[in-house]
Amino acid sequence: MLPTPHNWPDTDVVIYDGQCSFCTKQVTKLHRWDGKNRLSFISLHDDFVAEHYPDLSHDEMMQAMYLVDQKGRRHRGAAALRVISRRLPRLWPLAILLHIPLTLPLWQWGYRQVARRRYRLSCDNGSCELHFNNNRQRSDSNSGT
Repeated sequence: MLPTPHNWPDTDVVIYDGQCSFCTKQVTKLHRWDGKNRLSFISLHDDFVAEHYPDLSHDEMMQAMYLVDQKGRRHRGAAALRVISRRLPRLWPLAILLHIPLTLPLWQWGYRQVARRRYRLSCDNGSCELHFNNNRQRSDSNSGT
């Protein structure tokens, strides 16, 4: 069971796609590596998110994980991973790479590539077809077909 902002209110909050098994596996790893309880986790589909972070749209959160730090700053995608990598000693080697000057756009691009394919990376919960159809419908409506 992942700690939530309800249980641990004085932590940085990771907002992730709780309907994505790939995403859930990744945040479960983060929780295991968080020996000092610096992070709490909440699915973007939880009502808590809409109540406490109304500035974040559902579409934005479906595109990337967010980290809301204790000062209320929002970090998105690879920028969120940068902050998390500084919080968890197990990720410090990754922090070195993520903090090479002028590379954040490259890391953001890589993050977007994984995020777009996340349902295909771990398709075992039955929701995959729903998401694949939604993405196809969105692409079709954007392309005018």
